[in-house]
Amino acid sequence: MTENLLSISGASKRFGGLQALSGVDLRIARGQIYGLIGPNGAGKTTFFNVITGLYQPDGGSFELNGRAYSPSAPHLVARAGIARTFQNIRLFGEMTVLENVMVGRHVRTHQGVLGAILRHRAARAEEAAIRKRAQELLDFVGIGQFAARTARHLSYGDQRRLEIARALATDPVLLALDEPAAGMNATEKLGLRELLLKIRANGQTILLIEHDVKLVMGLCDRITVLDYGKPIAEGTPAEVQKNPAVIEAYLGAGGHA
Repeated sequence: MTENLLSISGASKRFGGLQALSGVDLRIARGQIYGLIGPNGAGKTTFFNVITGLYQPDGGSFELNGRAYSPSAPHLVARAGIARTFQNIRLFGEMTVLENVMVGRHVRTHQGVLGAILRHRAARAEEAAIRKRAQELLDFVGIGQFAARTARHLSYGDQRRLEIARALATDPVLLALDEPAAGMNATEKLGLRELLLKIRANGQTILLIEHDVKLVMGLCDRITVLDYGKPIAEGTPAEVQKNPAVIEAYLGAGGHA
């Protein structure tokens, strides 16, 4: 088993005349909480979209869990073992909280459409197992008591927890979180920090994009900083904070859009 769970070399992406990513390398060890930060427009979400199959990369090599993988489509990336959340919450608002998490299990099911139609013994057993696992995950993230509630009626912070539970339902080897603290108040951010540490203690590896630099610096084991689509620093939070290129990117010109 390799030390690095995710290894990316030379990731690049161009949109017309804009080079959104250029030669981005990333090495995430198993069990780490790894942060990806940078000013607005630095390419963080583009990078997320590339490694999770929403955008097709123009170049680069990608290895996950010791095997090469091609981020060619989101469902294939999910099967490979990467689950992600989005900056803007994407839940099925009219479905129950439990049903939202059950949907996340579909990439690990075996009975398919025919089993759902025929409702034979194996299909019923699989559905019961999915329901049980979904409830366990809701309990794990702290919202198990809301299983029967319609998802849109959850508080904002609990909707974020539901998204994380649904991502965990895919049994990922890497949990990729895009701005999970966006819109949260101070109390909700503290609860999020505790949840992410709990997830890591449970053996999960996390890749985190986050604008809240204080949260990142107090949570992550290592950090990569992007600026204009290029990596400008990598290291521990203490090393990154002292890097002159990082200070310049955030403060030298007041950042950039």
